[in-house]
Amino acid sequence: MRLILLGPPGAGKGTQALRLVAKYGIVQLSTGDMLRAAVKAGTPIGLQAKEIMASGGLVPDDVVVGIVGQRIEQPDARKGFILDGFPRTVPQAAALDRMLADRGIALDSVIELRVDEDALVRRIETRIAETKARGEPLRDDDSPEVLRTRLKAYRQLTEPLIAYYRDQGVLRTVDGMAAIDDVTTAIDKVLPSEPTPARAKKKAQS
Repeated sequence: MRLILLGPPGAGKGTQALRLVAKYGIVQLSTGDMLRAAVKAGTPIGLQAKEIMASGGLVPDDVVVGIVGQRIEQPDARKGFILDGFPRTVPQAAALDRMLADRGIALDSVIELRVDEDALVRRIETRIAETKARGEPLRDDDSPEVLRTRLKAYRQLTEPLIAYYRDQGVLRTVDGMAAIDDVTTAIDKVLPSEPTPARAKKKAQS
């Protein structure tokens, strides 16, 4: 099972990813973790990324995709994976598609957790109030203003992926505002029973 979870900050992607990992025995792949591991291991791509990051630059899409490619070839990813934090843009998605096609595999599903942004803001305002009432410290990102900024960035950069994957026929949308267990059930219902052959994916793209 090879999956991507899409949705704005606060949509519950992390919670659902953990449940999918437990149910299907697949791995959750964070591009940040993979970058740090590649740098630490001193792989050729890792050294390239280290040099770029040391100069303050952003790691190019092809380097990130190369690191993802190396990671999914490891034994624990053979049963499948969930990509966390990648792709964030349509060019990254296209580069990911090429890399997967080169390996003769394809994404099984891209799950969009559709949520109401105003409800997300109200949710974080409630959480802040409850945290203060308990006398506990707030996290740095526990702020409606920070959330609105992140939501804006998501709309501009990542939301176009919804149309991109819909055109490929792999997008599945579920109601991310439902109860956590209901979201999990909805995801289970839309996932394919068998892995998607690479040939079928290419045909869907044409």
